[in-house]
Amino acid sequence: MPWYLWGSWRERPGWWLGSAGGRPGGFGGISYGAGGFVSPGGFPLGIQEVTINRSLLQPLNIEIDLLIGEVKTEEKEQIKTLNNKFVSFIDKVRFLELQNKALETKWCLLQEKTATSKASANELHPFFESYIGCLQAQLGRLKMGRGRLDGELGMMQALVQEYKRRYEDEINKHSETENDFMVLKKDVDTYYMTKVDLEIQVESLTNEFNFLKAIYEAEYNQVLSESSDISVVLSMDNNRHLDLDSIITVAKAQYEEIAEKSKAEAQTLYKTKVNTLETMAGKHDDDLRSTKHEIAELNRVIHRLRAETESVNKQNANLQAEIVDAEQRGELTLKDAQTKLAEFREALQQAKENLAHLFRNYQDLMNIKLGLDVEIATYQKMLEGEECRISGEFQSPVYISVVKHMSSNKIISVGGNNSSGRGGWRGNRGGQGIQQSIQQGRGYTTVGKGVQSGSTSISMGTNCV
Repeated sequence: MPWYLWGSWRERPGWWLGSAGGRPGGFGGISYGAGGFVSPGGFPLGIQEVTINRSLLQPLNIEIDLLIGEVKTEEKEQIKTLNNKFVSFIDKVRFLELQNKALETKWCLLQEKTATSKASANELHPFFESYIGCLQAQLGRLKMGRGRLDGELGMMQALVQEYKRRYEDEINKHSETENDFMVLKKDVDTYYMTKVDLEIQVESLTNEFNFLKAIYEAEYNQVLSESSDISVVLSMDNNRHLDLDSIITVAKAQYEEIAEKSKAEAQTLYKTKVNTLETMAGKHDDDLRSTKHEIAELNRVIHRLRAETESVNKQNANLQAEIVDAEQRGELTLKDAQTKLAEFREALQQAKENLAHLFRNYQDLMNIKLGLDVEIATYQKMLEGEECRISGEFQSPVYISVVKHMSSNKIISVGGNNSSGRGGWRGNRGGQGIQQSIQQGRGYTTVGKGVQSGSTSISMGTNCV
């Protein structure tokens, strides 16, 4: 029995046994009154009055089993998997049979060659021994070469480590030199400012020395002029006898003494200032000489550091160019990857749409298949009912009544007096309903089918009295 026929027909709504005694006529909504014309044998003598139950024209509440498609899909997938496994097993068996035949052929050939190979084995034994000896000697040479290469490898690894250490030392020295260069640059700036200050001081001291020298010369000339141009006016008493020569000599001696003292003091002061200035100039010359030496040394360091800086700048420029090139290649690669990703997404979306379209087609085909299965089952039940009717004792007249409703619902009833019964089918798709009922005698069969929104539920039953 199919899965949609499980359960008793008495447990399903709408599955009932009609009769001609005034009870409801069944799924087609037809009832027979008790006052109709009935023959003595209990059979109706003509077309009776047909009444329609309007409540049956309402849409049926058909429950949809959502697990049918999943169960069938799982069964199909399991069948496909088992078929694939079976095909793979068959291929493996065929392959193993071919291998077995090939091995049997090889075994026969080897057995045939065994007799001839035993005789030639004794002759080839010395040849193989000499060949094995050559191979062993070659193996020994290869082992010696491997040991030598291992030693060279160790030396090269040590050399690489040494170069690596030197490179790290050079990097550290370069960093230290850069730091020293910055410190020396600051010292050079300080020394240059000190040199400028000292030059300004030397210039000021030279100006002061020249000024003092000019003052000294002016004072000296003034003293000489004063001492040479002294004129003394004396009033003499001619009556007296004065010793003017001695007086003039004393005054001249006094003035000369005063001039000598002034000259000595000026010379002493001048010499003191000159010695002081010479001492300061010598000291400043020593400082200037040491500063010039330091500046020359710093210039050499600056030239060397500039050369290193230029080399580092060139390396930096090369690295920047490589970085820009790598960034451009990365951007191009990223754009290519994004383009491919977009293409893959479009292909995936198209595949999803195709899959959804195929799934809808599959659902439509499954619905059509279920409808055809229902029609086949209906026709089969009709044939069985016809066989039951033909095999009975009575053959009753058949009446057909067709009633059309405004909602495009059709009801077809066929009735008769026979001990066998046959029901019809009802389908619902897109708001249209068709019901067909064929009643013959007291027995009947009802088959129902409903299709709505891509789903199908089926209930079917048979009663043949």
